[in-house]
Amino acid sequence: MSRMQDYFYNLAADKIKGFIPAAIKLFLFILSIIYGLVVRILIFFELISPRRLNCKVISVGNITLGGTGKTSLVEYIARYLKQNGHFVAIISRGYKRKTMDYGLCLPAGKAGAMGSETMGDEPYMLSKNLGDIPVVVDKDRIRAAQQAIHDEQVDTVVLDDGLQQWRIKKDLEIVTIDATNPFGNCHLIPRGILRQPLSSLGRADVFVLTKTNLVPNIKDTRDFLAHINPKALIFESIHQPLGFYKIDEPNELLSLETFKGKSAALFSGIGDPDSFEKIIKNLGIKIGLSLRFRDHYNYNQEDLDKIIRSSKDKNIDLIITTQKDVVRISSLQLAACLSAARLPDGQGQAGSLRFLVLRIGIKIIKDEDKLHNRLLKLYSG
Repeated sequence: MSRMQDYFYNLAADKIKGFIPAAIKLFLFILSIIYGLVVRILIFFELISPRRLNCKVISVGNITLGGTGKTSLVEYIARYLKQNGHFVAIISRGYKRKTMDYGLCLPAGKAGAMGSETMGDEPYMLSKNLGDIPVVVDKDRIRAAQQAIHDEQVDTVVLDDGLQQWRIKKDLEIVTIDATNPFGNCHLIPRGILRQPLSSLGRADVFVLTKTNLVPNIKDTRDFLAHINPKALIFESIHQPLGFYKIDEPNELLSLETFKGKSAALFSGIGDPDSFEKIIKNLGIKIGLSLRFRDHYNYNQEDLDKIIRSSKDKNIDLIITTQKDVVRISSLQLAACLSAARLPDGQGQAGSLRFLVLRIGIKIIKDEDKLHNRLLKLYSG
């Protein structure tokens, strides 16, 4: 995403004010009307005869741009179903990957053979976290699902970012809603952040409100969802920090209390950096520096050198990033990064910077059994 795209996103989010921005917003509003018309036509025709797959299909998606926590929920669902004896695969288009190869199936033991550039950052992160649950990356979701069924004999596919997959017949449609910014200004892109008309929420079976601990009241959002889709179940969730791990030791979690009271430099290229920073603050860690990059940003050595240099300039010896960001750092960059991360004598602990990654999981804060029952109900008929 270029600076120009960033500018238009900020316009859509009403973060930029003034006469000229107002004129541009009017033009964007006209474009959003055209976009909405096209989307409605596509939905109408593709929902006439959706493709039925030879397995259960669970879709996890969102209706807005930006990070809503859907990838964390995909991981949560895949783990739960596997623990209950089901054979699951995750299907993703692999946003912003550099190759258009398809059918990148990663069963147990093969996750390390491919990187984020090949798979996309979110699918690669899922493959690293889930290990023996295959992740298939393909812009053609039907082809990807058929490969998973044929090669891995799965009985369930979970569509990551599946709300816009109208060609596929779904057994369960789950929509994640960011409680901190549910629908933006309620306009479609490019004037707003809605990817589909709000009427599309009427197709959902389940709503999962995410980041509910970061807002004082979600009653209005719940009421709106209940009004637009009375039959759908509504659950509340939080992004729960699980621990930190060293950037080169992902299997050894450090306690969340370890760095309480310390000052840290943060860097992230995600859809919702505010939530990341709020979580760090809530852990009692002071944010001495925060470097924000574009969503799905691919880091280069110059970026990492800048992060190190900026941290040194502020005498900060602790650098924290997210799981999604760390998979976009290559092993060569990492080696150079760690070897270069030396502070001048007498500064910092042990004279070196510490690179840490915050591991986060999604937690359903009430009625979790009800969600579990709804998932298992798919197999009882």
